[in-house]
Order: sequence, then C-alpha cells, then structure tokens
Amino acid sequence: MAEPHHRPLDAKQIPRFAGIRTFMRAPHTTDLAGVDAAVYGIPFDTATSYRTGPRFGPEAIRSASALLRPYNPGLDVNVVETLSIVDYGDVPVSPGDTERTYGQVEEALAQIVDAGVFPLALGGDHSITLAELRVLAGKHGPLALVQLDAHGDTWDEYFGQRYFHGTTFARALEEKLIEPKSSVQAGLRGSLYGAEDIDSARALGFTVLSCDELRALGPSVYADLVRGRIGRRPVFLSFDIDVLDPAFAPGTGTPEVGGLSTAEALSFVRALAGIDLAGADVVEVSPPYDGPGHQTALAAANFAYELLSLRALPVAGR
Repeated sequence: MAEPHHRPLDAKQIPRFAGIRTFMRAPHTTDLAGVDAAVYGIPFDTATSYRTGPRFGPEAIRSASALLRPYNPGLDVNVVETLSIVDYGDVPVSPGDTERTYGQVEEALAQIVDAGVFPLALGGDHSITLAELRVLAGKHGPLALVQLDAHGDTWDEYFGQRYFHGTTFARALEEKLIEPKSSVQAGLRGSLYGAEDIDSARALGFTVLSCDELRALGPSVYADLVRGRIGRRPVFLSFDIDVLDPAFAPGTGTPEVGGLSTAEALSFVRALAGIDLAGADVVEVSPPYDGPGHQTALAAANFAYELLSLRALPVAGR
C-alpha cells in the first residue's frame, strides 16, 4: 500500500479563512509515514531578556501561513508536490524551566529526526535552537550554522544564566554541535555593551557579517561565501525575525533599527539554493508587539515557506 503524500487543504474547496489553523493548512498528524517535512511549534519564551511573547509565535505564524500557495516562483519549485508536509503540532514545554524544556524538545524532535523527516521549528525564543542542534548533531555530526539575526547570541552568560536566548551558540560550540569555521552569522547590528560582543564571535571561529557588510556583499556574493564555508557539511539555518527592520517586523523581543527589508531578506535566503539543509527554525516572533496587520507573523510564515522551498530543491553537486 502506497504511503500518503500529505498536502494542504484545497483552497478551491475550503476557503483560506476557514479550517483549523495549521502551517500552510497542512494536515496535523504525528504519524510520520510518508512524510518528508514536519513543521512543529516550540511555544517557549522563558529565556528572553527583554520583551516576552514568543510563546505565542507558533500560533500566529500558523494563522498567517493560510495564504501560502504550493508553487514558489522565486525558486521555481512546487513545494507541496515535491515534499509531503505535515504540521506535527507543538512539542511539550515547561514555562519557567529552560533546561527541562530542552529535554522535552529533544525527546519529541528525536522522533522526527529518527524517521528521516526534515524538521522545521516555529519558535519560541532563540534559546530553543540549542535543543534542536543537539538532536540533529546526534544524527549528522557537527553542523554548519547559517544564522540570519540582529544578534550573534554568543554571550557566555546573562544575569548569571548560561542558558538563555543570547547564549545559544556559545553553548552549541561548547557541546561541539556546530563547526564554527563552517558557520556564518549575518545581519548583526545595533548598540552593544562593547566591541567584544562581536569580536568574541569571530574569536570563536565564526564568519560574522554586520547588516551593512551583508548589504554591501549582496545576495550572490553572500551565498558564495556561505557555500565556501560550509563545504559538504549539513546545514542548520536559523532565521531570527529580528534580522528584519522593525518597520517590517515590529513583533519581536529585541528589535534593532537598520535591518533588512522583507524583500532584501528574501533575496539572501533564496540565494542559498542548493545547500544541504538538515534542519531549520524561525524564531523570536512576539505577537503582542506585532502591528495591526500582523506583518511580523506574515513575514515569519513566508520565511518558513522559503526554508521548506530550499529543502525541496536538489542539493548542489548531487
């Protein structure tokens, strides 16, 4: 018996404003038979340092995703026909307890990864990425990190805490989950406590591009740089919504002016076509601070779709 190919509801039969809210209106199931990609939520924001609210991010992103359609003209791929996609639902979390939540996320995500299914997480604050990396590195070995973000998240601690959204990639390096020389952080900007906030990431081995440097490179050169760093290593792509300027994404916890427009960010993401994407997330969407048109959630839904599109494309050199 052939395994099912999961696809969204037909908008010509059930209009987009109707139905239960899942990502892209894909079926909600935890049965991974015949599944290529699973979108799942991690509704957790205990590890934020300023404005809370990303616990409501997965819900908002799902609602905004109702408008997404199967064919991505920017990458010339029918995501729905290429990938059998489901919404796996939200994984268990423990508000107030970051380390316990990590264990819960790891246990849930292991089931997806062990089934050979591509995982795409909807956050949640950026602390959740550490749990994702633990599971994926357990399967693939140390990953190349491609991070689009206003902040490097490589502090050692904050208020005495070693596990919060600003320390994620320092912990990931300590645990040997990512290979720093294969990793690129881009989009960084905003005021700092000192020059060491960026210098420390470079000292750890990351290639670090400020937002101004990223713009100056342009999508094509940026993508060439990323490909040169990652080589043939599997990639984890982490898209923090605050890489966008607050004019385009006000609904986030630590907004920084001077960021990318949605059009610019789309160009940088699409330029990465052909990378070997092992996992991805979209994080730091805080609906309480979003605009009346829910533009942050809409942007996040579209970037999650772009990440699925990258996964649907052939890997270069294979």
